Amino acid sequence: MKRSSKEEGLRWLEQAQADLHGAQVLFDNQVYHLTCFIAQQTAEKAVKAFLYARGEEMVTGHSVTALTTWAEQFDSDFAELRNEIAILDGYYIPTRYPNGIPDSIPARVYTKKPAEEALQLAVKAIHFVRERL
Repeated sequence: MKRSSKEEGLRWLEQAQADLHGAQVLFDNQVYHLTCFIAQQTAEKAVKAFLYARGEEMVTGHSVTALTTWAEQFDSDFAELRNEIAILDGYYIPTRYPNGIPDSIPARVYTKKPAEEALQLAVKAIHFVRERL
């Protein structure tokens, strides 16, 4: 049985919330590079939740900037969210791969402050989308 658009959106939002919990666990254990990455993933899934809930059937891509631009076609307020969470796109690759960081590795470079900010932005994305579903 096929899910309704809203049901699919809620499913994606539930996963975003679970990812946020995982990011918090990583943060609490001082794994800051992966906290940043999972925060990006959380925001990505939250925006995808909105797009699925609006009837989009194939939502691809990982850039929260591109996804919020797409979502703006349905709700112009996504432009404001985009301006706030766009920095999360910078955590998609360099937080995971040593060749993304010159002369170091992500585990040494990412610290508590960016991880804390990334978590706050992920929370903002989830709340923003939840209000619209």
